[in-house]
Amino acid sequence: MSEKKQILVTQPFLPPLDEFNEYLRQIWESKWLTNNGKFHQELEKALCEYLGIKYISLFSNGTLALITAIQTLKITGEVITTPYSFVATSHALWWNNIKPVFVDIEPETFNIDLNKIEAAITPKTTAIMPVHVYGNPCRVEKIKEIADTYGLKVIYDAAHAFGVKINNNSVLNFGDLSVMSFHATKVYNTFEGGAIVCHDEATKKRIDFLKNFGFANETTVVAPGINAKMNEVQASMGLLQLKYIDENIEKRKKIAELYRKNLKDIKGISFMHDLSGVKHCYPYFPIFVNEEYSRTRDELYEELKKNNIYGRRYFYPLISHFSPYRSMDSAKPENLPVAEKVSNQVICLPMYPELEIEDITNITLIIKNI
Repeated sequence: MSEKKQILVTQPFLPPLDEFNEYLRQIWESKWLTNNGKFHQELEKALCEYLGIKYISLFSNGTLALITAIQTLKITGEVITTPYSFVATSHALWWNNIKPVFVDIEPETFNIDLNKIEAAITPKTTAIMPVHVYGNPCRVEKIKEIADTYGLKVIYDAAHAFGVKINNNSVLNFGDLSVMSFHATKVYNTFEGGAIVCHDEATKKRIDFLKNFGFANETTVVAPGINAKMNEVQASMGLLQLKYIDENIEKRKKIAELYRKNLKDIKGISFMHDLSGVKHCYPYFPIFVNEEYSRTRDELYEELKKNNIYGRRYFYPLISHFSPYRSMDSAKPENLPVAEKVSNQVICLPMYPELEIEDITNITLIIKNI
């Protein structure tokens, strides 16, 4: 490994520049840059077909999609969610003047613990916002059962779950809405970007109104919407990315398999395995460093950095540790023991389609030899 070579936790896949230039040429000729242009419409259709869903609405980024999803369903009061996620999950609630209520996570999947949800429900609870962490699908049928029993909406944060299927059915077909991220760090990217997946035409219309200032037509505003539209440059990148997505996911799968092979006999290091009946997309490769390992998690993290390997402690700190949230009762560490433990053990190792076998070998040798 070159001494100066830096290996980052992720690296965006970029298609051949000449292929992207052809899309740019068409955009330059049309002079249609945004507002539901040709590529925007083509990408919505292509994503519905690829993902096996009925309706999708594209957004300029995933956070605005989360904020708009909450507005779409007119959620109020309190929403039960997880502290083990990227902070945008809870920030989207906060921006809608909604109180997030944190419950603990499962130690195997790192998703919201279904056994803790019912105890957190109050008269103010209106929805559940689970996260498919690292692309591991939540126990969607059980969540539906709880939501139906208590009359709650379900919005999935599916930022990690592009192309994930449960028994050959897209994970995006569950819940009232699913929100996706197409950020540069994701399995599928449009530079920045995001989307809301819904299940009927009327809901899609409302979403499309809300992301475009609330305009229903040239002279009619039906709601106080925002500007969250995806532009044509982003949409064209999305169309081009679809050409390569299956190949890239397969490369990610092989990287995960190699990591597992190389790390399996290292005492104190554990990692995720594929779930039965699930088609994964391998967005990250987290390892978990427990007390049986020769160093602490942070010591290993720093040792990797000394070797120009930049993993990420993802998710650390927990959302519940950040200043807007830590004073809430549900954020107290004693209420979130599994999330606290996992957050203090995790390092996501480099994972991207063009990661070289030599680099994977060197990364795992460092973990083994120290």
